[in-house]
Amino acid sequence: MELTADKKFDKLIVVGDRVLIKPKKSQDRTNSGLYLPGVQEKEQVQTGYIMKAGPGYPIPMPMEEDESWKEKDENVKYVPLQVCEGDLAIFLQKGGFEIMYQNEKYFIVPQSSILMVEREDDLFE
Repeated sequence: MELTADKKFDKLIVVGDRVLIKPKKSQDRTNSGLYLPGVQEKEQVQTGYIMKAGPGYPIPMPMEEDESWKEKDENVKYVPLQVCEGDLAIFLQKGGFEIMYQNEKYFIVPQSSILMVEREDDLFE
């Protein structure tokens, strides 16, 4: 599965500890051929692929006003997120926001709403 075949996510910047997730298409039929009603969209736990991840949790800048001779470092530092682009995430829908981007449904959720990820090392090779 080619997740980023087009470059439509290059212009998106996810902020802080948030993650952009494309929900995984649910099966509407069981292996034996029974059709399932569309109730999975309303469930609290969802699965989807991580399309973009934010930089992480910002670290507060130390207050060093007594050293006026030092140059001010305005670069914000972050504690990185544990998740990566391409991971299959199991997440709580309640903690996120549903958005539509280019006629597709996505969720923006904080990393704290992600319960577990499955990572395939050879996904983009």
